[in-house]
Amino acid sequence: MRVRRDEEESKVSGRAGSSASGRAPRRASHRAEQRAARRAAVPADIWVLVSAAFIVALGYGLIAPILPQFAASFDLGVTAASVVVSSFAFFRLVFAPAGGRLVDRLGERRVYVAGLLIVAASTGAVAAAQDYWQLLLFRGLGGIGSTMFTVSAMALIIRLAPPEARGRASGLYASSFVFGNIMGPVAGGLLAGLGMRLPFVIYAVGLVIAALVVWVRLERQPQLDSKGPAGGEGASAEAKGSTAAEAAPGPEPVSGQEPASGQEPLRERMRFRDAWRDSAYKAALGSGLAVGWAAMGARIALYPLFVVAVLGADPTLSGVALTVFSAGMAVSVSQAGRIADSRGRRPLLIVGLGVLGASTIAVGLSDSIWVFFVLSLFAGLGGGLINPAQQAALGDIIGPHRKGGTVLSRFQMAQDLGAIAGPIVSGMLVDALNYGWAFAVTGTVALLACLGWMLARETLGTPPR
Repeated sequence: MRVRRDEEESKVSGRAGSSASGRAPRRASHRAEQRAARRAAVPADIWVLVSAAFIVALGYGLIAPILPQFAASFDLGVTAASVVVSSFAFFRLVFAPAGGRLVDRLGERRVYVAGLLIVAASTGAVAAAQDYWQLLLFRGLGGIGSTMFTVSAMALIIRLAPPEARGRASGLYASSFVFGNIMGPVAGGLLAGLGMRLPFVIYAVGLVIAALVVWVRLERQPQLDSKGPAGGEGASAEAKGSTAAEAAPGPEPVSGQEPASGQEPLRERMRFRDAWRDSAYKAALGSGLAVGWAAMGARIALYPLFVVAVLGADPTLSGVALTVFSAGMAVSVSQAGRIADSRGRRPLLIVGLGVLGASTIAVGLSDSIWVFFVLSLFAGLGGGLINPAQQAALGDIIGPHRKGGTVLSRFQMAQDLGAIAGPIVSGMLVDALNYGWAFAVTGTVALLACLGWMLARETLGTPPR
């Protein structure tokens, strides 16, 4: 009996030792991954895209407060002025599938620069518009260019940034937009006395400069216009050699032709149905819809009106409400990318969507301007956590060895759909019920997206499927 007991204790001890020895390498591996994430440098070409994004956001912030007033100056009423604002998002939504196919066919850099130039041309034309219908047409055409450079920018970040720095690259890109949107209205106020057409001209010129910088700066990487995998400074181990993911049957090739000897292999195109099988991509579509609805659409439509109609505050504070939200985003987005690279994409998305959803619901219950400002700040903090992790997750899903224009365009459509539906549904709820219901439904959309990520997989450190 004693011998048998000793043998059993020895087995238990052996299993415990084996388990402990198994956990130790895993912990060491996790710490090594965290150190690698901190050390990985953001490629210099990402900073080119960040600079261009800042110019785009600065110009958009410059014209955003002026556009409704400019449209109303044609004496066609508030509804007609609102249609001009919505036409941009509508054209983005409709043209998104074609934009994704263009990225797959022509290459990221070409489509990015072409999109910037289209927006520049349409913005310059808006400045010269002589009647309402010209204004509506020119502004709508700008939406086509916008979706082109938005989808191609996401694809460029995926190709240029190594996986261990994708979160930070996405965070830098998102930060440039946030700061540009904050500074744009300030610059617009300084130009207020020079007429409503001049800001459009300034924005058009800035877009042309951004397009030239991107075209020249990225020209030393001609593979961005080819079908071969990314290389050079932004390439990662994920893009080099052959992997199990590449060897496994999956997306169809862009071309059925075999590459000639010595040439780069043809890049595969990830189809939407291939991405749809991934739980993380489904969750990304849900979070994209939620961000478009809560952070981009309903927020702009509800916050300024709520401050005046419910809280009885001075109308000048309506703009402060939007700024407080943006300030919260600016604080969290600057750190979110680094955390996403070291801790994972999924935890940030769950926390960000949860905070955004809960804070938005609470905003509708606030009864003082100061409580409203605090809750708006928290909602902005939650919103800032989402974007870098979400874009990094999309990069993980696609990987740099596949063309993902179609997959990214569907994500962009989900975000634009939320930005269009959010204000419309919120307005209907306010008219039929009250502001509390509008904020509650908006927050619930974000919480449902949070649930989607709870059920999804973590994409960091796993090969593209």
